[in-house]
Amino acid sequence: MDLNYTSEDLAFRDQARAFLDAHLPADLQQKVRKHLRLSKDDYVRWHQTLAKQGWVAPGWPTEFGGPGWSAVQRHIWEEECARAGTPPILPFGVNMVAPVIMAFGSDEQKAHFLPRILSCEDWWCQGYSEPGAGSDLASLKTTAERDGDVYVVNGQKTWTTLAQHADMIFCLVRTDSGVRKQEGISFLLIDMHSPGVTVRPIIMLDEDHEVNEVFFDNVRVPVQNLVGKENKGWTYAKYLLGHERTGIAAVGRSKRELATLKRIAAQRGKNGKPLIDDPLFAAKVATLDIELMALEMTVMRVLAQEHKAPGPEASVLKVRGTEIQQTLTELMVEAVGPMALPFDPAYLESETPHSVFGDDAAAPLAAHYFNFRKTSIYGGSNEIQRNIITQMILGL
Repeated sequence: MDLNYTSEDLAFRDQARAFLDAHLPADLQQKVRKHLRLSKDDYVRWHQTLAKQGWVAPGWPTEFGGPGWSAVQRHIWEEECARAGTPPILPFGVNMVAPVIMAFGSDEQKAHFLPRILSCEDWWCQGYSEPGAGSDLASLKTTAERDGDVYVVNGQKTWTTLAQHADMIFCLVRTDSGVRKQEGISFLLIDMHSPGVTVRPIIMLDEDHEVNEVFFDNVRVPVQNLVGKENKGWTYAKYLLGHERTGIAAVGRSKRELATLKRIAAQRGKNGKPLIDDPLFAAKVATLDIELMALEMTVMRVLAQEHKAPGPEASVLKVRGTEIQQTLTELMVEAVGPMALPFDPAYLESETPHSVFGDDAAAPLAAHYFNFRKTSIYGGSNEIQRNIITQMILGL
């Protein structure tokens, strides 16, 4: 793999920068750079801006509305979006369920759901984890029983991100309890507005309503919303998780956060000396910088496999990406010291222009730190990913 950008790549980078400079709203940029909370309108507004340009789904084939970019162009785009401070495109529709529909869905499902994902007409969420079925996902108990031309769904999902906004949920459901647990699971698309669907908020340590419990009480789902074949959902689930874990690496975002960390450390310190000049702290930052560079090269190698779905190597990206993200938040809190302790929800919600504690740079960092404790768990816990790496890559 050639790690040097060609003249065409550099021209594409200039094009991406020019677009972002012209179309990224200043209020959204400031929210992202200051680690403030984003509303549903913020996410939708940026999604639809990119959709008009045809750039909202960089990894999609052109036949489904993607831009037809190379692996290097997709990497450049992610990096430029992170540099500019764009809101993320939520992965549940574009990067998770869409590839499954493309690979295993019917022609009718592709024609109906994919355009609505591109336009953000449908907001998607993910129905995988359950109480007692997180890392051991195959132990899920939500059932879907066939009744003529519908499935009747009963059960519960948990940690469902932004389900309070969702129009659709892609769910793993048990359709056969008499076989090996991985073999009795199906992949079902469920309308969140259906009778019998209840969403209950889970408020996190940072007081944000980001995740939810979702309950299904005799929810009737058309059989045509089954993706692929009944009882083959575990295969589709693993395919989806490969795409999710690759995206979790988030190299571009970590590079932006690393620059923020260096800026904070250059402005703070003891005895009149910036913290970045302290040898011990500087060594931590340098080590993190090197690890992020290594992760970036690994991501590029995975993305360069243009026509191959992510395999077990995605687990490597997930583990290292989330560890780097967590270390970044830890070093930011360390850099600001005691000023990270005050918690200012009004500032996080953009209700006030400045923190009531007088330190805008420090105000969001405690919440940011707590929020990123989850990254080593979602998408398959890092302990499980290490098992996958051991078995499927190392062959042990």
